[in-house]
Amino acid sequence: MSSVYTRSKEFTRNRKSQSDSPPASPSPTAKTLRHERLSRLESAGSNPTTSDSYGDRASARARREAREARLATLTSRVEEDSNRDYKKLYESALTENQKLKTKLQEAQLELADIKAKLEKMAQQKQEKTSDRSSMLEMEKRERRALERKMSEMEEEMKVLTELKSDNQRLKDENGALIRVISKLSK
Repeated sequence: MSSVYTRSKEFTRNRKSQSDSPPASPSPTAKTLRHERLSRLESAGSNPTTSDSYGDRASARARREAREARLATLTSRVEEDSNRDYKKLYESALTENQKLKTKLQEAQLELADIKAKLEKMAQQKQEKTSDRSSMLEMEKRERRALERKMSEMEEEMKVLTELKSDNQRLKDENGALIRVISKLSK
């Protein structure tokens, strides 16, 4: 009874592994199962009277147990191979993920560095423009002050020329008066 349970349990496990494999090429376990079924059918059909004896039952049980052991080792090998493959795949995916993470971190650091440089340059540009605008305003104020001074100096120049002409006129009048007085006093 327990051998039937074990056998059916392994059979379902084999079926699962067969459904996982591609349908084009049968797995090694499927080939052995077919071979064992054929050998069982041949042995049952060739000599039915001897299969009922106690010795044949024991040998059939021994063959069945040996077959189950072979199937168990085959399935464990297949599972180990598939586990190894999965482990290798997992490890390669893990290393690739680590590489990608380091590249991503490097790219993020580079991006942050570039952003900081851009911000610094923008700040410097803003300072330059504010400095320029303040310089322009100062230059405009100085220009206005100079223009005012020039206009004041021009006015002073006009006044000076008028004063010079007045002074010269007064000198001439003074000289004429001195001559007139000197003529009168003689």
